[in-house]
Amino acid sequence: MSAGQIAALVAAGAFVLLVLFLAIALVKLGRTLDEATVAIRKAHENTDPLLHGASDTITHVNTQLERVDGITSNAQTVTGNVSALSSVFTATLGGPLVKTAALSYGMSKAIKARRAAKAENGKHSLRRGRKSRK
Repeated sequence: MSAGQIAALVAAGAFVLLVLFLAIALVKLGRTLDEATVAIRKAHENTDPLLHGASDTITHVNTQLERVDGITSNAQTVTGNVSALSSVFTATLGGPLVKTAALSYGMSKAIKARRAAKAENGKHSLRRGRKSRK
């Protein structure tokens, strides 16, 4: 065997080792890809119930929102009715009530003023009477 043949054998052996290392690496990479595929499949299988649950939840929320819309529109109607009733009350009873309140206030002031004036007149007459007695 010549030196060239020995070098070719060594190169062939190194190439075989390189191919073996690459084959091992490819087998490990294949296993990793298989595990990743299984993990993705399991994740996909577990997302189906979640998506169905989310869909049911969204349907329920939409139903509740429709009810809230109904309640809001009813509250708006009630507010309008109360406003109209308040306006009617103010128009029909507000004016006479204000006039009655003003009349009673004026009368009470006049009565108090008359009593005060009467009391003042009585005091002056008492004082005059005392002065004349002395």
